[in-house]
Amino acid sequence: MKLIFAIVSNEDHHAVQSALTKHGFSVTKLSTTGGFLRIGNTTLIIGTEDDKVETAIELIKKESQTRTEVVPSTASYDLGRYASFPLEVSVGGATIFVLNVEQFIKA
Repeated sequence: MKLIFAIVSNEDHHAVQSALTKHGFSVTKLSTTGGFLRIGNTTLIIGTEDDKVETAIELIKKESQTRTEVVPSTASYDLGRYASFPLEVSVGGATIFVLNVEQFIKA
């Protein structure tokens, strides 16, 4: 048995969770914050049999889209002068962890 932690964008979590549920996976959702931009994201916890891990990963990848956003940035110059300019960064996608489960108990 495996435990999958999938960290996805808040914009993608509904689609990811729906796809996983539609294919028979049980999903627990946690609201989380972190990453490069310190923006909200969602961590999905999925417990599954070993032979279904690749299916879950493919569904997560399919529904987690990487996109480009423009964010403000500042640069420091000499004498304490600062300039602000837009910076394009990639956001979205998914970070996926797969762990072995030693014991599973449903009480």
